[in-house]
Parts: sequence; C-alpha cells; structure tokens
Amino acid sequence: LALAHGLRVFTPETVNKQEFRDEIAALRAQSAAVVAFGQILGQKFLDLFPQGCVNVHGSILPRWRGAAPIQRALMAGDKESGVALQIVVRALDAGPVLGIRKLDLPEDMDAMVLHDTLKDLGADLLHVEYMDYLRGNLTPTPQDESLVTIAPKIDKSEARLDWKQEARSLHDLIRGLQMGPFAFTTRHGAGGRASVKIHKTRIVDETTVGSSGRLAFKDGRLVVSCGKGLLEILEIQPESRSRMSATDYLRGHPLQENESFE
Repeated sequence: LALAHGLRVFTPETVNKQEFRDEIAALRAQSAAVVAFGQILGQKFLDLFPQGCVNVHGSILPRWRGAAPIQRALMAGDKESGVALQIVVRALDAGPVLGIRKLDLPEDMDAMVLHDTLKDLGADLLHVEYMDYLRGNLTPTPQDESLVTIAPKIDKSEARLDWKQEARSLHDLIRGLQMGPFAFTTRHGAGGRASVKIHKTRIVDETTVGSSGRLAFKDGRLVVSCGKGLLEILEIQPESRSRMSATDYLRGHPLQENESFE
C-alpha cells in the first residue's frame, strides 16, 4: 500500500544500527508510530524523534503487557478487551497512555476476530488521539503499575488440552489460540491414537462431572466430558487435513464406543 502511494519503504534487519538511524535522522521526523513491530527499539533510535514514538498495543494497558495480549485476554476469560496507544519507553509496554478503545468480549469471539476488530480501533486511535498529541492538545497518562499483568509469548506446550480442566477454561483456551499454535489433543479408541486440532467449541454444560475426555454423540453433536462440564466440538482438524465441521469429521471418522480425547 505504501509503495502504491509512492512512499519510501525501509526494511532494515534491525533499526538499531547506526547506518539505518542515519537514514531516519535525515528525514527529520517529529514522531514515529509502531504497529505489530517485532523489534526492540533502542534508546538511540527513540531519541531521533522529538515528540517520541507511539505504539498501538492490543490490550487495555496496563493489563496484558507483552507479546500475546489478544490471546492472553481470551485465554483468561476476560469479559472486556481493547487497544491502547502508548508512548514507547525502554521498559516493555510501560509508557504513558494517550488513549484507549474498549469492547466487550462475547464468549464465541476468538483471537482472529478480536485481532481484526482491534485493527480498526487502533487506526482510530492514530487518527484522533495521536493527532491531538502531536498538536499539543493531549497529555499522556502514566500507567498504574499496581494493575500490571504480563502476556508472554504463547508456548506450544500450552496448546495441549487437559480435559481435567473445566469446560469454560478449555473453551477459552481454544478460542484464544486461534492465531496459533492451535489447541490440540489425541483421540484414543479402538482404531488407535490420532492427533487432532480443535478450532471451535461451544459450552453445553458447566456443572456435569463425568469421565474427563470421554467422547459422546448426543443429538447429532460431538460432545466431550471435561473435569467439570461438557463441551461441544464445532470445528476440528485431523492430522494433515484441513479444518472441518464436527459433522463432516464424524462422517469420515465415526465415533466408536468408549473413545476419548487424551
């Protein structure tokens, strides 16, 4: 898009080398905006901008500082999320905040849908609050350090489903991992063992206590017993196959007696 509009595009291996800093310094830019940029900005780079550098962060700061705020909010079962515009400082996502946009999190929203929703809210922050800040009409607000929570990068080991957990916790984990790594489990039955990814679920019941991981076909639905509650599998992905509805999956992988997820 930038190239289509005749804008110069830089693709440095790192922004922290003197050669690149010299190129940026020659532009005499007053400020810079960072969105989903995977590099740590060194102090010498930040000092190039008299009005600082701002970052669009996918959470209501100071909650969920770190690499995976969208995923962690859903995995934790948060009822609300949002996006913040903050001044970049050396400490991770710790800079003062220029503005926040919030939204409610319905229980069927997954990480990809939330990500795409926050993109539009983040763009609005740049259009409104960032411009107000550059004009001198907005003062950043320091974050409350007593409210900080951390959102570390997702480790693949977190994606294995433990069916001893409650149905709601598993549902939140599955929808929170829709940006990858995807939640997975192992189907165990008479036909052997097979790894599957679980992409979409629905909470059927939150009180039933049964045999954790036990699979059942109830009223045309694939249901799994959790440590507490029942979870309906809506979308699933067999190994080396595309994701599909549970109905299509059962046509090719019919459920046998006493099968379970492990």
